[in-house]
Amino acid sequence: MTKWEYQVAPIPLHNEALMLNNFGQDGWELVAIHTNAQGGLVAFLKRPGQGA
Repeated sequence: MTKWEYQVAPIPLHNEALMLNNFGQDGWELVAIHTNAQGGLVAFLKRPGQGA
């Protein structure tokens, strides 16, 4: 069974695609994106854990 590691990251509103593409190049998969109480975006990401 795959073990996952997770990351929660704020995404700047002026370069969303650049930030998400950078995470993707590092092996992160976007699971969800939500708006926080201040109106900013927060990305929830996962990737297979070390040794997976």
